[in-house]
Amino acid sequence: MDQVEKVIDEKIQGKPLLTKQKEGNSKKLFIESYGCQMNMNDSEIVAAILAEEGFNTTKNLEDADLVLVNTCSIREKAETTIRNRLKKYNAVKKVNPKMKVGVLGCMAERLKAKFLEEEKIVDLVVGPDAYRDLPNLVEEVEAGRDAVNVILSKEETYADVSPVRLNSNGVSAFVSITRGCDNMCTFCVVPFTRGRERSRDPQSIIEEVRAMHDRNFKEITLLGQNVDSYLWYGGGLKKDFHKASEMAQATAVNFAQLLDMCATEFPKMRFRFSTSNPQDMTLDVIHIMAKHKNICKYIHLPIQSGSNRMLKAMNRLHTREEYLELVENIYKIIPEMNLSQDMIAGFCGETEEDHKDTLDLMEKVKYSFGFMFAYSERPGTLAAKKMEDDIPLAVKKRRLQEIINLQQKHSLYRTKEQVGKIQEVLIEGTSKKSENEWKGRNTQNTVVVFPKEQYKLGDFVNVKIEDCTSTTLKGTAVGYSENN
Repeated sequence: MDQVEKVIDEKIQGKPLLTKQKEGNSKKLFIESYGCQMNMNDSEIVAAILAEEGFNTTKNLEDADLVLVNTCSIREKAETTIRNRLKKYNAVKKVNPKMKVGVLGCMAERLKAKFLEEEKIVDLVVGPDAYRDLPNLVEEVEAGRDAVNVILSKEETYADVSPVRLNSNGVSAFVSITRGCDNMCTFCVVPFTRGRERSRDPQSIIEEVRAMHDRNFKEITLLGQNVDSYLWYGGGLKKDFHKASEMAQATAVNFAQLLDMCATEFPKMRFRFSTSNPQDMTLDVIHIMAKHKNICKYIHLPIQSGSNRMLKAMNRLHTREEYLELVENIYKIIPEMNLSQDMIAGFCGETEEDHKDTLDLMEKVKYSFGFMFAYSERPGTLAAKKMEDDIPLAVKKRRLQEIINLQQKHSLYRTKEQVGKIQEVLIEGTSKKSENEWKGRNTQNTVVVFPKEQYKLGDFVNVKIEDCTSTTLKGTAVGYSENN
C-alpha cells in the first residue's frame, strides 16, 4: 500500500465493537463500524436497542445470529471496502445459513432498497434515523421477509437511549449533540444520508455525561456533523428556528453555552468536540474554551481547499481570507491551540494555481495534523450532477502526496514546539510499541507515550516532553496532575 492509500484508509477501516453481556440474553450480535466517530456512537446505540430484544454482542463473526455493518458513504473507496466485507459475511453465512445480515448507516440511506437487489446476502437495510425500528425489522427478517427503513427524522432520534459503551477504553466516550447537516457542500453526501440539522435537548446531554462521570469516565467528545450549528430551542430542525416563539428563541441554547454548561458542571472531566465548520464557528466558542481548563485546546477545522475559486465551487460559505482571519483570532485568544484540517486534492476544475493556494494556506496555518483525500465523486451530490470530475487520477495522487508531505513537515514543527514542556496527559491505554509504556493524549490532542511506573489507566499525569516524532510526543512522568 502506498502512502496515499494508507492515509485514505485510516478513516475507513472497520472496527468491530467489544462485547457487552446482558444477563438472560441468548442471541448473538456482531456489529462492525466504518467511517466517522458518529457511526461508532450510533453502533453503541444500536447495541443498546437490541440488548432489550435479547441480543448480546460478540467479537466472533462466526457465532453471530445477526451481523450488522454500519457503513460510510463519504468516498467511493469506503463503499468498495464495505462491499468487499460483505463477501466475507457471505462466506460465513454459507456455513451458518440462519445468520442474518443487515446494512446500517449512510450507505443504507443512500442506496435504500436497491441494496437488497445489489447484494443478495443483505436481509435488512436501516438508515441512521431508523434504528429504533430494528426490533420490528429483525422480526420481519426472521419471518423470511426483507426489511427496509430509511426514513429521515425531523427530531433528534435517540436522546433517551443510553448507548452501550462498546467502542470505549473506559476512559473516554462520545456523546452525540446534533444530527444531520444543512451546509450543502457540493462534494458531500452527508445531507442526503443523515438529513437536516437538528439538535438535542441540553439536559439530556448533561444527563448522559453525568452517567459517564458516575462510571468514572474522564473525557467526553461532543459529536455532530457540525457542532458549531448546535441550537436547542425546544426541538425541530434548525432551519425552522425563525418560526419558534419569542420565548423559545430567547431561551435557546447555542454551542458556546452548551460547552460552558458541560465544563462547569463537570470540572474534573475533559471535553473535546468534533466536527467544526469555519463558517459557523464563533469567537464565543473560543472564549469559552479559554475560560475552562478542562475544554481541550484542539479544534478540527476543515477547509478542504486554500483556493477561493475551489471554495466557491464546493459551496463552502466562507473565503480563504475569512478562514485565515478566524485562525488568527483563535491563536490570539489561545496561543497553544492545535488545529487540524480536512483537505481534498483534485476537486472538479482544480488548477495548479488552486493547488498552490492550498499549500500556501497550509504554510500560513501550520496544522498539527490532517485528514487528506483525493476527490472521489459521490452519487447524488451537486458536484456529481453538475460538475465534471476532470482531474486525472495521477494528478490527484501527485497533489495529494504534496499535501501529505507538507503536513508531515508541519506536524513535526508542531510537536517539536512541545519538547521541554510539561504536558498533562490522560492515560488511555498501553503503547502499541511497548508493553512498558502508557499512551495518552495531551490537551492539544497529540499522542504522548511515557514509562508506566506506578500510574494506571485513567490517571491524569504530568509528563516532561523529551523527544518527538511528527505524530508522537515522548517523555517521562513527573507526577499526578491536579485533575486527579
